[in-house]
Amino acid sequence: MIYSSHPFGFNVSSLSGILNDAWRNNLRDDISGALICRADVYLQLLEGPPIAVKAAMDRIKLDDRHVDITPHVSGPVTERLFGDWAMLDDPARSWLWTQEEVAQDALKNATEEEVLAVFTRLAEETRVH
Repeated sequence: MIYSSHPFGFNVSSLSGILNDAWRNNLRDDISGALICRADVYLQLLEGPPIAVKAAMDRIKLDDRHVDITPHVSGPVTERLFGDWAMLDDPARSWLWTQEEVAQDALKNATEEEVLAVFTRLAEETRVH
């Protein structure tokens, strides 16, 4: 599952809270993934047992730190991109959509392939470093 949302009250404390909740819940539920975060957008990939991923999404939908949650990709995978990470915390990269592009709905208009490519590239960079 890949979704995007807009942060509500983005700051270090709020982001730390999201990451701590994700690490705790994901370790418990056998979920791995990555969160790309910036003041104007969260882009998150969750991978694991379908029931656990759905439960995580249900929690996220109730979390007032996320606004305008938009699903982008959902479905089974044969191999995890971030299997070693309960939740990789990654600041938005320069090659990600600009703030202006996000404001003009670039993520809402992106194809599944474009959104998945962001995480494929991040996974490749993570393995290299």
